[in-house]
Amino acid sequence: MKSWRQLAGACLALMFLSSFSVALAAPSARLWAYWSAHDPDSIATIDHGVWNDWLGRFVFASPDGINRVAYASVTRADRTQLRNYIDKLAAFAIRNYSRAQQRAYWINLYNALTIDSILEHYPLESIRDISSGLFSSGPWGLKLVTIEGKKLTLDDIEHRILRPIWRDPRIHYAVNCAALGCPNLQPLAFTADNCESLLHAAAREFINNPRAARVSDNRLQVSSIYHWFEQDFGGNDRGVIAHLKQYAGSDLATALAAIERISDHDYDWQINAR
Repeated sequence: MKSWRQLAGACLALMFLSSFSVALAAPSARLWAYWSAHDPDSIATIDHGVWNDWLGRFVFASPDGINRVAYASVTRADRTQLRNYIDKLAAFAIRNYSRAQQRAYWINLYNALTIDSILEHYPLESIRDISSGLFSSGPWGLKLVTIEGKKLTLDDIEHRILRPIWRDPRIHYAVNCAALGCPNLQPLAFTADNCESLLHAAAREFINNPRAARVSDNRLQVSSIYHWFEQDFGGNDRGVIAHLKQYAGSDLATALAAIERISDHDYDWQINAR
C-alpha cells in the first residue's frame, strides 16, 4: 500500500502536469463585453510620442531579422518615463474613443506593460521565469493595470479585447512577448494613422523570417503561434498556409507552392535582449 507521502507526491505531480498543459494551451478569444463600447464620432486622439521615443532608443534590429531590446541600458529615469506613459494610458476613458484610436492604444499598452514586466525582473533568461501564481509561468495572468476601474491582465488585453473585437490575425504580429520566437517588437509606436501599414509590414517581416516559416525537403515547419492560434489563421493547415502565402516574398512563396500540410512547429522563449 502506498504511503501518504507517495500519494501526496503523485497528486502534486498530476496537478503540475495538468497546470503545465493548461499553461501551454492558448487562451481562446472571448470578448469582455465592457470594452466593446466605442464612439464612432469621436475625433479625439491619443499621443504616443513618449512611447515612440522610448522604442526608438531601446529597440535595435539584428542581422538575423529579430528586433532586440537593450534592457540592460535602461536607466531609472528611462523606467520612470515608461511607467509614466503607462499611467497616462491608464487614465484614459478609452471607451469614449474611436475604434482606430482604441486599437493602437491597446497594442501599445500591451507592449509597454510587457517591457515593464521584464525590467521589473531583469536580468532573466525568459519571460516565463516570471511567476504569475502556483504552477504558472509568465506575467500574462497578473493584474498589471487598472483602467476605468477594471483590473486587467495581459491575457485580458490580447484575448478578451484585441482578438475578439478586431478579429484580425495580424494582432499576433503586433503584441510582443519579449521572446526571440515572437514577432518583432516594432521600433515605433502604433497610432490610428499608421496601424494598418504597420500591421501589414509586421506580418511580412515575421512571415519571411525562418522563425515563422521554413521549408526543407518539402516539409514545412512554422512558428508555434500558428499551432496555438490556428483558429485565427483559418482553422487548419490549409488556412495557415494560405495566410503565409498572402505575405510571403518570392522565395518563400515558391517554397510554399507545393506544400499542403504543416510538418512541425517550434518557438524560442529566450529573452529578446540585446
